[in-house]
Amino acid sequence: MKNQFTNKVMCSFLLLCGVATVDAAEVRSVEDEIQILQSRWAEINYQLDGKVQLTAFSQLVNEAGRVISTYPEQASPWIWSGIIKSTYAGAMGGLGALSLAKEAKKDLEEALSIDETALEGSAYTSLGSLYANVPGWPIGFGDNKKAEKMLQQALELNPQGIDSNYFYAQFLIEEKRYAEARYYLEKAAAAPARPERPLADSGRHEEIDILLAEIAGKD
Repeated sequence: MKNQFTNKVMCSFLLLCGVATVDAAEVRSVEDEIQILQSRWAEINYQLDGKVQLTAFSQLVNEAGRVISTYPEQASPWIWSGIIKSTYAGAMGGLGALSLAKEAKKDLEEALSIDETALEGSAYTSLGSLYANVPGWPIGFGDNKKAEKMLQQALELNPQGIDSNYFYAQFLIEEKRYAEARYYLEKAAAAPARPERPLADSGRHEEIDILLAEIAGKD
């Protein structure tokens, strides 16, 4: 237990320092930049919590903004900026997170305007999840019909993906369409591993197991 606590504290320290001090000169391509954002997002999302997590997300938002300024005509930085902001909003919670969700929406829409197929349709996945989870009018922009349309478009572009199937299943559970949700959760569980994203895969599989347990025995 003591070692686990020590490791978590050290991880938190390194993340906070690393996000704040990355030199753009260290990165040679947009692919390298995206890999860094992906890795840090997974570490912050799955290994941190509380105020430390919120601070790390805030710094990663700034880092994503730097990547966008370097590659403004590439869709992938906009996608990851949207993913980071939407996850940050979810961790923050409450109405105070709504402005972040709106920023994430704009980033993802910008990505779609550049290349809707980028990162296997990840902009559709994340935008669909936002529409599903943000409050509807007059508070927010949430819209279940738009959410399902976006999530289905994501599945058309990436039918075997772990995220595209997981987020559609999550939506279906909220709609109480449990049999359909189970089908997509099982597809997500069987998705090909992403060797470059082991922590993200591990965390997502835990979330899949939680949802499968939640709907066990439901029609």
